[in-house]
Amino acid sequence: MQALEQEITALVIETLSLEDIRPEDIDPDAALFVDGLGLDSIDALELGLALQKRYGVTMAGDAQETRAHFANVRSLAAFVSASRKK
Repeated sequence: MQALEQEITALVIETLSLEDIRPEDIDPDAALFVDGLGLDSIDALELGLALQKRYGVTMAGDAQETRAHFANVRSLAAFVSASRKK
């Protein structure tokens, strides 16, 4: 799972053009939105599309569930991993 977390961290940086942030700067348990990296809803859309394109995952229409997946890098990795097994 750690390798997947590293891939997703790199994807976040690349997709959102976070030029001043290195992968090791992002704690996999740190929040991606508001307090953590400070991402917003537009960033979530871009990241969701990038995840869909790279891993073939689709996000549910349930906002609560999607919010939980996007809580941090670790939860995104768990979601991608679980989606691949289906």
